[in-house]
Amino acid sequence: MNSVIQLMQQHRSIRRFKPDQIPPDQVDLILRSAQSASTSSNVQAYSIIGVTDPAMKKELAILVGNQPYVEQCPLFLVWCADLLRLRHSCEREQVEMVHGTMENFIVATVDVALAAQNAAIAAESLGLGIVYIGGIRNHPREVSRLLQIPELVYPVFGMCLGYPDQDPDRRPRLPLEAVYHQNVYSTQRFDQAIEEYNTVMREYYRHRTGGKRDTTWSQEMSEKFRQATRQHMRSFLEEQGYGFE
Repeated sequence: MNSVIQLMQQHRSIRRFKPDQIPPDQVDLILRSAQSASTSSNVQAYSIIGVTDPAMKKELAILVGNQPYVEQCPLFLVWCADLLRLRHSCEREQVEMVHGTMENFIVATVDVALAAQNAAIAAESLGLGIVYIGGIRNHPREVSRLLQIPELVYPVFGMCLGYPDQDPDRRPRLPLEAVYHQNVYSTQRFDQAIEEYNTVMREYYRHRTGGKRDTTWSQEMSEKFRQATRQHMRSFLEEQGYGFE
């Protein structure tokens, strides 16, 4: 196992950070690493908003679901899918861009996710910790107003960055057999793999909480997906110019 693979397999979400600021040259390295990610047809359909202002981070911490580490981390990155820059480029060439399509929505969303994961790995290689914040989609209109996000741009998720002030256990993942299919998709191993994972996760939660949490992965997933969440996202995306034709 080389050092890159070892780093990737040791990933943990960090939710408590030291007050130390991240040196500008390291932030630059992280952002340039993000830009080196794969991108569909070189469209680079994303933008990154770095938030360091204490008042703005405090408001964002509330909007994402009262998550205090958003306020506490020295740098909060908001990762946005972005078609606006592409429309501007088309206008320079006197071409009207077709943007209200599902394909363009997918391309922009995938592009920003790939870039963010590059940034996460770069940050961890520098001794920093990160945690993704999907709660940025709890109140996307309010987030967009606060960050002055224009049409054809939408916030996909946030990311806290900083020096770790905790040493959490690594959360186990599903057995590889549950996610890797050879040649054709198969559900034959689902029951066994999920049963094995439930056992592992129950022990993980018991250890992590000192016995206060006794649940399994499938129980948690059944609670999570028994009802729809963030149903406001479709209308918000349509308002931002992301169609679903």
